Amino acid sequence: MIPVILSGGSGTRLWPLSRFLHPKQFHSLLTSRSMIQETAIRLRNAGFGDSPFVLCNEEHRFMVASQLGDIGISPSSIVLEPVARGTAPAVAVAALLVARRISPEAVMGLFPADHLIEDHHLFAEAMRHANKLAEEGHLVTFGVPPRSAHTGYGYLQTKGKISPEGTLIEQFVEKPSHEIAKKYLSEGGYFWNSGMFVFRADVILSAFQSYAPQILNACESATRDTSEDGLFMRLGREDFENSPSDSIDYAVMEKAEHVMMVPLDAGWDDIGSWEAYWGASQKDEAQNALHGDVISKDTKNSLIISDRGLVATLGIDGLVIVNTPDAVLVAQRDRAEDVKSLVEKITREHRSEILTHRRVYRPWGSYDAIDQGPGFQVKRIFVDPGKKLSLQRHKHRSEHWVVVKGEAEVTVGDVVSRLTANQSTYIAAGVVHRLANPGLEALEIIEVQTGSYLGEDDIERLEDDFNRVDPG
Repeated sequence: MIPVILSGGSGTRLWPLSRFLHPKQFHSLLTSRSMIQETAIRLRNAGFGDSPFVLCNEEHRFMVASQLGDIGISPSSIVLEPVARGTAPAVAVAALLVARRISPEAVMGLFPADHLIEDHHLFAEAMRHANKLAEEGHLVTFGVPPRSAHTGYGYLQTKGKISPEGTLIEQFVEKPSHEIAKKYLSEGGYFWNSGMFVFRADVILSAFQSYAPQILNACESATRDTSEDGLFMRLGREDFENSPSDSIDYAVMEKAEHVMMVPLDAGWDDIGSWEAYWGASQKDEAQNALHGDVISKDTKNSLIISDRGLVATLGIDGLVIVNTPDAVLVAQRDRAEDVKSLVEKITREHRSEILTHRRVYRPWGSYDAIDQGPGFQVKRIFVDPGKKLSLQRHKHRSEHWVVVKGEAEVTVGDVVSRLTANQSTYIAAGVVHRLANPGLEALEIIEVQTGSYLGEDDIERLEDDFNRVDPG
């Protein structure tokens, strides 16, 4: 099986932890590793190797490469989606690439990057059953035995006797009301739709031709007009933009005949909302899930997360409180599914807190925007060992650098020097400069910017190890 990891989601219902430029799949939620790392390790443990295909938003490409590299996984290719178009075009692109690069009859598995699965052994066993069905020409998905009358998932209604080796699906069912979900549980034969799929490349492409030809035609054009930069493959933007936006369920799977389901009772969770996060978390005797620096008294049935600083609660019941350095969410837990509508309102107000955290990740490390005001900005910059920023200059701002930790190699004009802790330098506006970490430990500096304009787009790159053309 050729593993394909889908990492194009933005995770808006987990705001303010998940943001457009650093969505939930790149966060460590309930384990010590990020969700995309957990997905890749799970596939490796199931015997599918260390070289998956990955599809992601272009803005996330360096996070994908870095986080997978940290766990010893090198993707076959990181395919960059120029715009969000849903899972159907992503699947069509993946199938076209697998068919051309490997074989039309190759079996491929589609796995969202933001799922958690506890039992890797049972996961691998379900994959073996699905692989056999896919080799025979079936479209296969996975159904999770429902643990509650959940209204945030779609359901699969099965046909006939349930078998661990596969069961025919009668129909895909939309996210139900609570009463209908309770009815499904009492009747039996209904499973949560996991959103994971296995099929041969030629079989799914034939299904696209029958049920979603417009998507297939756009993706065929987009995959022929590609450019490659190392691991990264850029699709033809205009062709991909012409594809209708749709999910693989709506576009193909719900319409196809003889779709099979393999049951997956392996501790699956799609952490798609704060309610789901609370449900999957360990809880105290008062049914509170507490993460980070939290002190609670007379508090019950609540999810409280603090990413920075102490959160203390008194006399609350059924709340979600998420504290990040630049935004705080307080909501009723039973309204957690509505966070997406709140994000839409904040987006309309053009708030930067939707896009990014105070700490911003770059291919060379990260920076934390500590403070800013008229004419100045202060950043804490972290450069990974052996990495360097681009050779650049700024038209509108000057910079002062003070080394806090590690050793810096600093280029200012024609002069290259080494600075260590408590040493500093000054770069005037218009002067070519570069910061590098030649050492074996992380480099940390404080940067003070002053000038008439301090935007990230005031960067003229003259040389860059990462071939970036964007201002990030």
